[in-house]
Amino acid sequence: MRIGIFGSVVAAGLALAGCAALPSTGPTTMEVSEQANVGAEVRFVLRDVDDHVVSVLASSRPPTFHGSFGDSRPAPSQRIGIGDTVQVTIWEAAAGGLFSSPAIDRNSTGARSAVIPPQIVAKDGSITVPYAGRIRVAGLTTPEVELRIVAGLTGKAIEPQVLVTVPLGLSNAVTVLGEGTNGARVPLSVRGERILDVLASAGGIRAPAHETFVTLQRRGRTAAVPMQRLVLNASENIYAHPDDVITVVRDPQTYSVFGAAGRNAVVPFDAADMTLEQAVAKAGGLLDWRSDPQGVFLLRYETAAVARQLDPTIKVAPPDAKVPVIYKINLRDAKSYFLAQNIQIRNRDMLYVANSPATEIQKVLGLLLSAAQPVTTGAAIATAF
Repeated sequence: MRIGIFGSVVAAGLALAGCAALPSTGPTTMEVSEQANVGAEVRFVLRDVDDHVVSVLASSRPPTFHGSFGDSRPAPSQRIGIGDTVQVTIWEAAAGGLFSSPAIDRNSTGARSAVIPPQIVAKDGSITVPYAGRIRVAGLTTPEVELRIVAGLTGKAIEPQVLVTVPLGLSNAVTVLGEGTNGARVPLSVRGERILDVLASAGGIRAPAHETFVTLQRRGRTAAVPMQRLVLNASENIYAHPDDVITVVRDPQTYSVFGAAGRNAVVPFDAADMTLEQAVAKAGGLLDWRSDPQGVFLLRYETAAVARQLDPTIKVAPPDAKVPVIYKINLRDAKSYFLAQNIQIRNRDMLYVANSPATEIQKVLGLLLSAAQPVTTGAAIATAF
């Protein structure tokens, strides 16, 4: 009789193992595959992780400073712009000229120079020099302006010589903004400053490096890189150019973990770059008694261009739409661990580990055996009498 009851329980358990009403943390590996396409509707792109997928993801990495702007060095000389402050000093070869005082006695040669008060370059790009009139300086270097002033004073002053300086050059400065810095207009020197030099001049950053992103705007183009990558990769620390806008933003990076992993949680990054295998390990790995190693999934939105490379048959409209993509990796295959090392986790990615099919049977058997316990106990008592 006990054997009959146990056989009935097992049969019922096997029949109910595929029941959708059973408690579960999410779909099984088979259910994920079945849900990718429902009739003519493509709900998401599902791809097994292989060498092709890794190469597609590697070619679609976010833009970099070096890739977006290059590393062109600053100009060997800076040009004066509208709004700059210019100061002019004029010397004459002898006393008694326009800019020199006469000699008072035989022991004094008299002053032979004059300093014109600093003036801001007007909107027309010019400054005023006494006896030379309006001199256009915008777009010129200081030696070129000196030659123009000398030409304007020739025949009026006594063998004039001119020195032009720019005490405050707003047109050759970089704007630094953001919550992690003091914010400033940082002037650039002829030597040239790189991005990290400019940030240091503005007071540096206060947030942790792996949570900080630096955005560079230049001539209508914008790119953002993690601060940690900017520090560790010398090619990313490019030269700053006049009128650049550098914005520092603190944006903690996280990914979510669900299913039969060691812990289900929102997991923060500890570094700017994290790979898939690191993400699995940081989530506590897979539960040995519950997980399906063939059903580890990475869920994210990809651009239409990436989706088409993964599945050329997919139809995406409009072209700038985001496409839901699920990457499936089989951790029973040793090669998959090497492939996982080359897949970068992104902010707000989702990692899901499916339950093993045997887990569903164990759940049902546990429920049925609990329900059948009173029956078997009563049968044992009846047999005893």
